[in-house]
Amino acid sequence: MPDPIESARELLLGRRSDAARRLTARANDLSSVAAARGDATADDEHDPEGSTLSGEWSHLTALSDAARLELREIDAALARLETGAYGVCESCGSEIPEGRLRARPTATRCVRCAA
Repeated sequence: MPDPIESARELLLGRRSDAARRLTARANDLSSVAAARGDATADDEHDPEGSTLSGEWSHLTALSDAARLELREIDAALARLETGAYGVCESCGSEIPEGRLRARPTATRCVRCAA
């Protein structure tokens, strides 16, 4: 039977890797948009064919912010694993159900307290 702590660690590290990869991709995308925005000939505000560079910038920034937040939540969950606090509700001290932790491995509250 697999160790639940090691299973949680593997799941969190996999998700951390995915989030870091997305953050890197968004940084590259933002660099491309920044270069396009700096192009004096780019008149995207009057282009009827698609979103503006400003709109794309806002979208990519929001995706980057979400990936950064996810990384912080994962790092906090990994720290809880190290201290033995992982899977314990920060509000009531009850055990967080395994199913909830599989679905949301960064959960800090049990179902009752999260509701």
